[in-house]
Amino acid sequence: MRADARRNRDLIVATAVELFTGRGPGVSMEEIARAAGLGVGTLYRHFPDRQALLEEIAVDSLRRLLTTGRELAAQGLPGWQVLRLMTEHCVELPLSLTKSLSGAPTAHPELPGLVGDVDALLTRIAEQAQREGAMRPDIPPREVVGLLNVAVCRPGARADDALTTVILDGLRASPA
Repeated sequence: MRADARRNRDLIVATAVELFTGRGPGVSMEEIARAAGLGVGTLYRHFPDRQALLEEIAVDSLRRLLTTGRELAAQGLPGWQVLRLMTEHCVELPLSLTKSLSGAPTAHPELPGLVGDVDALLTRIAEQAQREGAMRPDIPPREVVGLLNVAVCRPGARADDALTTVILDGLRASPA
């Protein structure tokens, strides 16, 4: 891909994330093109429809999340700390858009594998936190991942908002 085409594609994705995050999924493709300072034809050359654009945003977000998660896990930090740091990173990503694609047929070949890889990584981190005694042992790690999805894969999620705080407090092991 030519450098100017790559810049345009990246600009479209960044603008779409900003608009979708700020105004919701009802933003039109024309509004995205206008906000990016590009013609609608340029947008549609890169993304034939809204679904393709949403899938690209999801893939980019999941790649970044997986990279961060692997880097954190490789640092040898306690599992609970890695889980907290991952939660903080998650709320910076447009994961509510990614979540909106779950269960729908997808054309992007990487998307299902990335979802599985992120879930597997979070499951391993939850297992580590349980082995270390920092997380309640009575909640299966797969369910921990589901609870974390509820906390961070919603519009307006923050690491310190009430729902995220309650979920994390509920997962934390009680002091002996």
